[in-house]
Amino acid sequence: MSQPVTSDPSSHSAMALHMLAAVGKQMLRVKVVDGGEDSSRLSRCLGTMDLIALGVGSTLGAGVYVLAGAVARENAGPAIVLSFLIAAAASVLAGLCYAEFGARVPKTGSAYLYSYVTVGELWAFITGWNLILSYVIGTSSVARAWSATFDGMIGKHIEGFCRLHLSMKVPGVLAEYPDMFAVIIILLLTGLLAFGVKESALVNKVFTCINVLVLFFVVVSGFVKGSKSNWILNPDEVRNSTNSLFNVSVSPLSDKNLGEGGFMPFGFTGVLSGAATCFYAFVGFDCIATTGEEVRNPQRAIPIGIVASLLICFVAYFGVSAALTMMMPYYMLDKYSPLPVAFKHVGWEGATYAVAVGSLCALSTSLLGAMFPMPRIIWAMADDGLLFQCLAKTNPKTKTPLVATVISGAVAAVMAFLFELKDLVDLMSIGTLLAYTLVAACVLVLRYQREQPSLVYHMANTQDEGDLSEASSRASSGFPSSAEESLSVRVLVFPKNQEPSHTSGLVVNICAGLLGVLICAMCIVAVHGGLALWSWVLLLILGLICLVLTLIIWRQPESKTKLSFKVPLLPFLPVLSMFINVYLMMQLGRGTWLRFAIWMVIGFLIYFCFGLHHSKEAALSAYGTELKIDENPKDSTPDKESLEI
Repeated sequence: MSQPVTSDPSSHSAMALHMLAAVGKQMLRVKVVDGGEDSSRLSRCLGTMDLIALGVGSTLGAGVYVLAGAVARENAGPAIVLSFLIAAAASVLAGLCYAEFGARVPKTGSAYLYSYVTVGELWAFITGWNLILSYVIGTSSVARAWSATFDGMIGKHIEGFCRLHLSMKVPGVLAEYPDMFAVIIILLLTGLLAFGVKESALVNKVFTCINVLVLFFVVVSGFVKGSKSNWILNPDEVRNSTNSLFNVSVSPLSDKNLGEGGFMPFGFTGVLSGAATCFYAFVGFDCIATTGEEVRNPQRAIPIGIVASLLICFVAYFGVSAALTMMMPYYMLDKYSPLPVAFKHVGWEGATYAVAVGSLCALSTSLLGAMFPMPRIIWAMADDGLLFQCLAKTNPKTKTPLVATVISGAVAAVMAFLFELKDLVDLMSIGTLLAYTLVAACVLVLRYQREQPSLVYHMANTQDEGDLSEASSRASSGFPSSAEESLSVRVLVFPKNQEPSHTSGLVVNICAGLLGVLICAMCIVAVHGGLALWSWVLLLILGLICLVLTLIIWRQPESKTKLSFKVPLLPFLPVLSMFINVYLMMQLGRGTWLRFAIWMVIGFLIYFCFGLHHSKEAALSAYGTELKIDENPKDSTPDKESLEI
């Protein structure tokens, strides 16, 4: 007689914990990639100059024509040149991290792929999902700006026609009128990108050259017609003078408008505030990292392209802002069109036409810079199985991600057609800054690991499947083997090994995770704690703990893998980059975080319902497990049929 089945609560809880551990392991599995260049399914036709032009074009956009005037007038005055210097330094920190990964993993996917090979699948999906959001919103908003700029040049006839015949009366939800011209612009560029990468790069280089020439003209004109006296203004003399007739947006002068005069009228606090705004003017260079499989020599071209484009953009921003504040007093600058107003002020009204042409070219390159990486991120995620497989199809003739290009362009066109996007623009910042933070963390973690993904891939071609499965599991787990030393304070400070071990890799993983949590806490306290005593005490304690964790990471042995570019001053530069990026994220409002949460809920539904089960890495893991279970030394002799094959 069979015994009745009894229910054991402890066994159920153990089973539940086992299932949770299995799901957690699946979400943190890392991607194994080939470090070679021959496996690309995209067309390798881009050179170093193409990447520099792409980075400059996507970064040096409308911000140089608008942002400089707004920041100089309201935040920094002539010291805006220092604001751009600080913002450029912060951007270079992120750019160096991108450059190392571009040399290490020359594949399509940018920060998404970098996260996948280092911190796991879930974080990679979060990064890629937010990059898609940033690029879609960036494309839509720049297209509307292009349409508005062109419409302003021809007397706003497009706006008048649309308001009269196509008005949408849904205040607070949709735009006042659909922007048909923005839709046409996006569709034209979508067709250009689908036609071929080489052709798109050629158009981008032409527009970028025109933009750079116009900005060079602005800088030279500013130094010729400007005056150093505008950098040492006395507020008392200004209050007794009359307002300029050229600056239609100036309100009655007050101490708030003027500050304390001189080069730094709003103090160093104003310079830092301006730097936080100017940081977003450097967003865009990361599109270079999405071209890994379309560059002829990615290990060399990607680092050079990122660093060179950031330096060129800094020189342009620095020169234009200096020329602008020398041509016209900072308190008289126009927030919306500072350069045309400044040229009118010095009597060169004809130069406004050159500025208009330059702004249209800058908007065109910014639009192309936002649209170029968007389908490549979607293609990379779909090719990995995290998004729907139909998005991973490429054109056999042009070797471009055709379906992803068309669908992403259509989504951006719909958003530009219907929405104003004023409240959504900050989502670009939160998505980009999150990607920057994760890339810095990935560099920090990967440099101290024993086995690199490329080595694991190489082992797949030289070892049998059982050895590969064992090596891959050791590389991805990060736990020390029994043959290595046990974890102790002495080992943390004075590790015995000269090469990275599983123990040192585990130490770095734990310290990096704790650093991420503590940096988030520090930034929340710094932004919302104010000048209260408890805030300063808590910041001091958290800062000391972060310093100790950083020093522990610093004491661990680094990987000896030879790369064409490596981030200097490890681990201090990546940690500093993480702090700056998280601090800027915490500056964003509650509404932005709420919309970000809604977007992430949609993404998690896609990942847990589809991506988690269709991931290619899941299939590879299952295949390796089957090989390990089924291997039998007695039956290892191949049969006759396999020998014939």
